[in-house]
Amino acid sequence: MTTAHLAAEGFEAQLREELRRLGVGVRAEHSRLFVCDDAPSPSAWAANTWFDVEEIGIASIGDAAAKLRAMQRNWAMYAPVHARRATLIQERLPHVSAKPLVFPAEAPTAPLGSWTLLASDRLLCAARCASPFPNGEVAFVEDRDGPPSRAYLKLWEALTRLGARPGAGTRCLDLGATPGGWTWVLASLGAEVLAIDKAPLDPKVAAMPGVRWRGESAFALDPASVGPIDWLFSDIICYPARLLALVRRWMAEGRVRNFVCTIKFQGDTDHDTVAHFAAIPGGRLLHLHHNKHELTWALLR
Repeated sequence: MTTAHLAAEGFEAQLREELRRLGVGVRAEHSRLFVCDDAPSPSAWAANTWFDVEEIGIASIGDAAAKLRAMQRNWAMYAPVHARRATLIQERLPHVSAKPLVFPAEAPTAPLGSWTLLASDRLLCAARCASPFPNGEVAFVEDRDGPPSRAYLKLWEALTRLGARPGAGTRCLDLGATPGGWTWVLASLGAEVLAIDKAPLDPKVAAMPGVRWRGESAFALDPASVGPIDWLFSDIICYPARLLALVRRWMAEGRVRNFVCTIKFQGDTDHDTVAHFAAIPGGRLLHLHHNKHELTWALLR
């Protein structure tokens, strides 16, 4: 069984180390694409994972397109080399719409394969992939006026990829909320949001229906003072180990159903703490297209 993991751009070293720690052998690297002779392993640093990868000889551009079409309809090209020839092949395949999503639209559901050229006469392909987005790259029609920062794009993507989101009347806690990008997203969905930060929210966000702000430290907040929460969100800048302690505290209190948190790395990637997050039953680790040197951890119940 052959699997391939496509590293998020600029994070090849993180994926390489993650696979090493998982005991996954890498047979070959093609730029950001890591080909492995192992069963698929959950990979946080992969923008996309290709399943049941096949290597196919091709006689021409038309032959390549015909062989891909015979496998399935929709294909996304990854072309770190032989880009011109790859583009000519892709042009002979059915068009795949990659229009930016209008949040809160659902993620695409149509199967989307991925392929790349290893040489002018040889391609690597997988008819089934983990991401429904070409090369795992999620784009949205952006809101240039409402949110006070671009952090809202991370939460849009996280909720889209998770396939779940707070609804009207849902109780949400946004830790380290200022200036309010995530609070803005949640209030726009009709949720009731308690925003926690020592600094005040952007006035436009603070004035939104359902938003309350408390000028406190997210780490000193007493869960008993908040009550039951449907969703806990955190985009706090802190060391991963400190975030893990915060998450464990709230989990132990039993007052939160769902978590969505950004694990931000200060300097080197803290793979050890990431492994602790990965070990939490039911949790998911993702490197979002809109993440920088950070991962998103989610637990939905």
